[in-house]
Amino acid sequence: MAKQMVIAAKEAGVDYVKFQTAIPKLVISKFAEMADYQKNNIGKEGSQLEMCEKIHLSLSDYAPLRHYCEQLGVKFMSTSFDLPSIELLSKFGMDYMKIPSGEITDLPYLRKIAKLGIPVIMSTGMCRIGEIEDAMNVLIMNGIKREDIKLLHCNTEYPTPFKDVNLRSMQTLRECFGVEVGYSDHIKGIEVPIAAVAMGQLLLKNILRWIKVSLALIT
Repeated sequence: MAKQMVIAAKEAGVDYVKFQTAIPKLVISKFAEMADYQKNNIGKEGSQLEMCEKIHLSLSDYAPLRHYCEQLGVKFMSTSFDLPSIELLSKFGMDYMKIPSGEITDLPYLRKIAKLGIPVIMSTGMCRIGEIEDAMNVLIMNGIKREDIKLLHCNTEYPTPFKDVNLRSMQTLRECFGVEVGYSDHIKGIEVPIAAVAMGQLLLKNILRWIKVSLALIT
């Protein structure tokens, strides 16, 4: 099924495909119930740990999956959720290490990611500005350059209601941290990601216009 998803992504014209890598028992409490969207998709209730242990790929599956992506001309990425997964993915030569929202307050995790020296894409769902700032400081103090950190605005609700999308948070992240920003989408339909791209282009045009005006004033 993972390979079929890679084929579909390739046909859609993507540059990257991104999976998730985790050892469920290391990151999920045995007392955690499935989220509502998970219950709706599966059609029954149960523990989140039991569900994830049934459907997750083993760590040994990722090297062949990465090779399959290379054969199709698509770049491979995966989000690591625990320290052994970081160790595995660090050997794959990925262009970026992806940090999920839930690990922003996991300091040992952040330190291990930073010491790899690989550019980082970090999601920010449920995080306060102060928590994002703390995470960025940990990354920078442990070897990642600020310009090698990209932040994604996202809403940790599946699916995200339209009223909670708030794409202007991308602008807030850019103004607060001075790094490249993007949008991690958890909404039904294609309208919001299209709007996010358009908004990014608008922000870029405004920045370029400001630079031109500044240069004109200087000269």
